[in-house]
Amino acid sequence: MRKLIVGSFVSLDGVIEAPMNWASPFFVGDALDHSYEKAGEAEYFLLGRVTYELFSSRWPQIQGKYMDRMNGLKKLVASRTLTEVGWNASLIEGDVATGLAAIKAQDGGDILKYGVSQLDQTLLANKLVDEYQLSIVPIRVGQGKRAFQDVDPSLLRLELTDTRRFESGVVTLTYRVLK
Repeated sequence: MRKLIVGSFVSLDGVIEAPMNWASPFFVGDALDHSYEKAGEAEYFLLGRVTYELFSSRWPQIQGKYMDRMNGLKKLVASRTLTEVGWNASLIEGDVATGLAAIKAQDGGDILKYGVSQLDQTLLANKLVDEYQLSIVPIRVGQGKRAFQDVDPSLLRLELTDTRRFESGVVTLTYRVLK
């Protein structure tokens, strides 16, 4: 059975929006190596429509060890409006929770999702998220969407299972979702 792991950069003031604008200087050295390793454990990369449209328009043009791995992963796209996708992606047809549960039930590598979004509400309500890996980045962003802003607080029951500190000052907290 596959695990669904949600990873997200979180600023010191709780912002998760547009991490490409503020997290990149910290995504170096051992932090980059760790992310590369984690991506290698995944078979699929899960994206909602908004993230898919943003990433698929930019990421295929970026090269490098980490980006080559991410671009090569099979993608799953959760969308009610898209009818076709590219970038090595497949649409999850019909009900997202049912479709994703069927994929999770199969043998194989994990499913990786970046960012905490509205999709997390559905995923948590259907007990599909196994783990959150929240990378706390030592920067104050000031404004933007906050972590778990779109999630009903009653769905979020977490147990800390690991803490990892990186040379850049980033600390990744790994939480198991209590079901």
